[in-house]
Amino acid sequence: MDDSQETDPEELLTSKLTDEAFPPLSATVRAQLAGRSHRGGRPVNDDHFLIVELGRHQRTIATNLPDGQVPVRFEEAGYGMIVADGLGKAGATASRLAITTLAHLVLRFGKWQLRIDPETADDVINRARRFYHQVDQTVTETASERSDLSGMGATLTAAYSAGDMLFLAHVGHSRAYLFRGGVLTQLTNDQTLRQRIADSGPGPFEAAANELDHVLTDVIGGHARRARIQLGQFELRGEDCVLLCTNGLSDVVDDKSAAAVLGRRAPLDERCGALVDLALARGTRDNVTAVLAKYDVPAYSSAARFR
Repeated sequence: MDDSQETDPEELLTSKLTDEAFPPLSATVRAQLAGRSHRGGRPVNDDHFLIVELGRHQRTIATNLPDGQVPVRFEEAGYGMIVADGLGKAGATASRLAITTLAHLVLRFGKWQLRIDPETADDVINRARRFYHQVDQTVTETASERSDLSGMGATLTAAYSAGDMLFLAHVGHSRAYLFRGGVLTQLTNDQTLRQRIADSGPGPFEAAANELDHVLTDVIGGHARRARIQLGQFELRGEDCVLLCTNGLSDVVDDKSAAAVLGRRAPLDERCGALVDLALARGTRDNVTAVLAKYDVPAYSSAARFR
């Protein structure tokens, strides 16, 4: 055998690692995040929000491998956002309890999946459903144990992204939007009587539906039956923005106006604050909360659907 035709082992290893297209998207997708909340036209702010980064890393402490064979440090991350709007005389307690319960469930039972394939995507969806049911039960039971908390409930809208995949879980009439290419698209459906009547088509009650914007058909806590949970899975593209907000914003800021703010060339936290300020300027009578994420995705695909 001609030794000159043998492949250098180090060259073979380097080539193999390159051919396997490492690192995964969760190590290359990054997000800017911002949030703001204001009591608006209410004496107390019943809204709460939470923004988190979930990550894991590997750091090389010592090795005698040649330079460049393994990374000195490798890290990947996912991002979570939650918005809750409290309802009832103890609304602030309800929204705070809903978010903290969900956060602790994720810490204790979440798998922190950062690399999404069809199997892990199903697991994320199923865990979100179970976590939401547990949050609903916790808020309901807490309200039943104390008379001063009786009837409290909350909307709850959560988003989790890993790589170029976005997952949504939603109950109530807070909203999630996607801003892409100058167009703002609502990703969640309002769970209100007005929306239910509108979904049923034209009829004798259609005109009256305008008065039913804030009558919820589903809420975390607040009633005996389980809330119906909307679950969604979407693919993200570069420069996408995801907005979570309470109805204190969406009631007075139309989609065109919100898109104009999101399309500004300004830091994300300024755009987030501008949305809240616009709602206040338009005389919102409710608490107003906005949470924004802007994604840097190196590669993307399309299509999305609710399950």
